[in-house]
Amino acid sequence: MWQASPAGSMYDYIRVGSFSLGPDGRIDQWSRRAADLLGIPASAAIGKDPVAAFVPAELRELGHRKIAEILDGHDWVGLVPFRALEGTEAKGLAEVYVMPTETESGGKGALCLVVDVRALRRIETDLAASQAIFGQSPMGFLLFGPDLRVLRANERFATVFGGTVESHRGRGPGDYLPRAEADRLTAALRQVLETGQPVTELQLMGPVPGDPERRRWSLHLFRLHSASGRPIGVAGLATDVTKRRNAEREAASARRNLALLNAASTRIGNSLDLETTARELLAVAVPQFCDLASVDLYQGLLAGDETPPGLADGSAELRRVAFASAVADAPVVRGAGAGDSGEPHVIEVGEVHRYAFNSPHAAVLRTANARVIPGKEGEEGPELGGGVVQSTLAVPMVAHDTVVGLAQFSRTKGSEPFGERDTALALELAARAAVCIDNARLYRREHERALILQRSLLPPGDPEAAGLDIACRYLPGNTATEVGGDWFDVIELPGHRTALVVGDVMGRGLRAAVAMGELRTAVRTLALLDLEPAEVLSQLDEIARGLGAPAGAHASRKGMAGGRAADLAEVYLATCVYAVYDPVTRRATVANAGHLPPVLVAPGESAELLEVPTGMPLGVGGEPFEEVEVELPDGALLALYTDGLVESRDHPLDEGLDAFCKALGDPPPAPAAGDPSPLEDLCDRVLSTLDTGHGEDDIALLMARVQGLPADSVGDWTLAPEPRSVARARELARGQLVAWGLDALVDTTELLVSELVTNAMRYGEGEIRLRLLKDRTLVCEVWDGGLVQPRRRRARDTDEGGRGLQLVGLLSMGWGSRRTPRGKTVWFELAIPDGDSPLPDPTDALLSLF
Repeated sequence: MWQASPAGSMYDYIRVGSFSLGPDGRIDQWSRRAADLLGIPASAAIGKDPVAAFVPAELRELGHRKIAEILDGHDWVGLVPFRALEGTEAKGLAEVYVMPTETESGGKGALCLVVDVRALRRIETDLAASQAIFGQSPMGFLLFGPDLRVLRANERFATVFGGTVESHRGRGPGDYLPRAEADRLTAALRQVLETGQPVTELQLMGPVPGDPERRRWSLHLFRLHSASGRPIGVAGLATDVTKRRNAEREAASARRNLALLNAASTRIGNSLDLETTARELLAVAVPQFCDLASVDLYQGLLAGDETPPGLADGSAELRRVAFASAVADAPVVRGAGAGDSGEPHVIEVGEVHRYAFNSPHAAVLRTANARVIPGKEGEEGPELGGGVVQSTLAVPMVAHDTVVGLAQFSRTKGSEPFGERDTALALELAARAAVCIDNARLYRREHERALILQRSLLPPGDPEAAGLDIACRYLPGNTATEVGGDWFDVIELPGHRTALVVGDVMGRGLRAAVAMGELRTAVRTLALLDLEPAEVLSQLDEIARGLGAPAGAHASRKGMAGGRAADLAEVYLATCVYAVYDPVTRRATVANAGHLPPVLVAPGESAELLEVPTGMPLGVGGEPFEEVEVELPDGALLALYTDGLVESRDHPLDEGLDAFCKALGDPPPAPAAGDPSPLEDLCDRVLSTLDTGHGEDDIALLMARVQGLPADSVGDWTLAPEPRSVARARELARGQLVAWGLDALVDTTELLVSELVTNAMRYGEGEIRLRLLKDRTLVCEVWDGGLVQPRRRRARDTDEGGRGLQLVGLLSMGWGSRRTPRGKTVWFELAIPDGDSPLPDPTDALLSLF
């Protein structure tokens, strides 16, 4: 089959021309290529003697001899200098190949092929250079033909893939690479051959004979052309970049690990919540380090047990507290690792489960050593739902030499398997998270203890007070914040008066809660002494300073810095509002020690802040406290609170106070007897209206609506300081009790009133005042102008007196005395009969004194 070569073939590279000589030795044919090559047109050459026309004069004799020999039938090849037409300076050197010919008549002739020696030498040089580059290149060199088969391979390629250079001729990509990689190379070769666009840095992976390691190649492909531009194949230059790639991967892994550790240092441990800390660990690991991850913590640790959480064999109960995935929704643990039964099942977040003793997970918990679990189907192969797992890295979470849980990191097919560097990184991440989790556990335990302590010091149940409807709320900060020192109290005082207290210890934590308990106890003690509110705060200020002073004084004696002593004393700084309400006079006396002012809502009026002088906080000392007296009409609402209710980082204090007053602006109507729900509803409405869900601080709210004692529940008389007033006092008390329907208390009340009026007449001064108050109990008060306080003493058997106050103590629920601006008041309290418990018998009480 004949095939025509297109113009512009190999002959163009070597510049071949032709002409012929006739029997007379003259040129009878002159090709166009000869004209182009020698620069002599056919008109100037045909019919000429080539020696005389083109050869220099000094070589003509030799040239004629050679022509004669050729015409005699001899071949000849040689170099012939030539010159162009007369009058030109063009000269050259041609290699001429002369072949004798015969004409039809039997004459002798010759066919001459002419090659430009300069072009020939250039081609030889190019071929030598190409051969040197191709053969001596340290990189693999391949030439692919149009059929994408190897036309030629260099020695370097043959050295790597074995065999001789010739043995690779005719092979295709599939003979060197796995199918997937071979398909990629074939597609790239076809693209280069069709478009002419080179492909650079084509990354391929495949094995080489005698080496178990998979090599990575970087391949550059470009198309080859003939002189006419016709595509004749594709050249490929391959470089082994396995080591470079491994180094890059190691460097990238090191950078990734450093980035992960940096992220872990900033993200893990920001919360003092166990579950949040576990989720922070997984947020760092997925997907930067692995595709799926989970954290299991010992159930005992989460329950707050004091003993080490895990059993020695690693089979204690665990709870899955966190799971994260870049490819699936939930982890599935296969085979013996699933639990006691060994059956595969999904472990949901929050589920309590066990790992069987012979499972790799239990071994990790038991030995505290990390372990890579291959992702194969079988007893030890955990499969995580949705993705085919290549391997799982089970890492113990160890804090303070105690295993607190298990972290699992898994990679799916297509990801790199876990190596030693990955194991070291996972151990570091798990250790950091474990320490934070253990700290969170310890904090949670201390927080719960402080919260229990704090709540145990608050009034139990719903406080009750004469003439007041009371509702209160206490909301501790969330678990992410420390326990504060907020407290409130409702203290019943003699004469059916009530002390309302709200305070806040500055600082947080267990020490603040302890300081709050100490101050609350001190307030109760001072309140029962029946001191005025300003005097209560003054005494409380001294107590607070005394609580913090020893550490400061000790520090001064030891030469410690003043700042440290101040830190120790600062725990006992506190703010407090103390108010005493008298239901008979409907007046409240209020004193403030650096606290937010109470809010008063009078019937039909808007809420307003009480103008109470704000003194220094308790514990500062040096400044007296002032008190104000406020009249509270029936139906008025008084609210005491701590700053956590009205202050947060989202808005300033003034906005919070305005919102609080606005929420109190429309108080519910006065409730029916025994139905405090409207005030309770108001408490709930206030808390829901204000932003109390921020959890930044504890919140204490104490609300009291004034009821007052009705006028018919009060008996008040003035007696002259004379003996007959004793009988008059008994008569008045008897009549008032009969009017109230308290006949069962008449005898006891008469006896005790006689004792108190007699003492007031004997030891007191001025006129005597008798007052009876009926509410939940019966209170009797005897006032006089004397300053000597009654003192209970034990009378001897031979004494005729001295047993009056003993008798008062035996027959009453309680008794006491307090100073007044104009003397003193002695009082006793009796329980109103309810029919269930018998009243004490006065006769038995009198006999028991002897």
